[in-house]
Amino acid sequence: MSDQSDQPQNLSAIDFLRTRSLANVVQAEIERMIIDGELKPNERVNENALSQRLGVSRGPIREACSALSAIGLIETIPNRGFFIRALSNDEALDLSAARAGIFGCMAMMLAERATDAEVAILRDLLQRMDEIVELGDVHVYYPVNLEFHRQIGRMAGNKRLALIYQSFVRELHIQRYRALASPDVLHVSNTEHRAIVDAIEARDPIRTFTAARTHILNGIERTRKATQPGASAASAKTTRKRAGGSPGARS
Repeated sequence: MSDQSDQPQNLSAIDFLRTRSLANVVQAEIERMIIDGELKPNERVNENALSQRLGVSRGPIREACSALSAIGLIETIPNRGFFIRALSNDEALDLSAARAGIFGCMAMMLAERATDAEVAILRDLLQRMDEIVELGDVHVYYPVNLEFHRQIGRMAGNKRLALIYQSFVRELHIQRYRALASPDVLHVSNTEHRAIVDAIEARDPIRTFTAARTHILNGIERTRKATQPGASAASAKTTRKRAGGSPGARS
């Protein structure tokens, strides 16, 4: 008797976990589509089309969209559905300026307490990005770039600052990705990363703050250039050339 009464509850719990796990996978894929520009700002999320493309029901898609709405990548409009959020220029500038200040503070805090092991971790990430720069592939570079910034936040030892910083990162994903996709930017970006690590290794807080904040402020200018008319086409042409001329080449 008790076994029969427990069975539906157990199945329900398993189904719930499966749904949550599936929603996480769907969320990661929709986030990738937003960052890569497959889903455009202000575009309505077509749940039926995504359901067919990803081979899942609409439930996990809605759950994923709700999660992405909570972190600022998707906007929910009552009675209309989910839309890809479009940051205004003013919003993007405000977020980027705030991100520059917080990143500078976190890097400065790290310089005051960094261990040799932590510096070694950052050096390893620099080396990996240097190798990727030679490929000129932003699809490979971008996740390592994110990890470099995340590690500085983690090592700084202030969880509240790290959480605030990551919230800014998520909202600015599209702008940052497009800035890095511009020709020859990867080399410049990693040169700035090296200046940050050099200052941290020197245990020089002021120099570190300046290098870290300047890196983000330079990124704002790179983003501005990347959003100018014709910039996307030039970036795509350069990416195809480095990938061997294939328009569909992806890593």
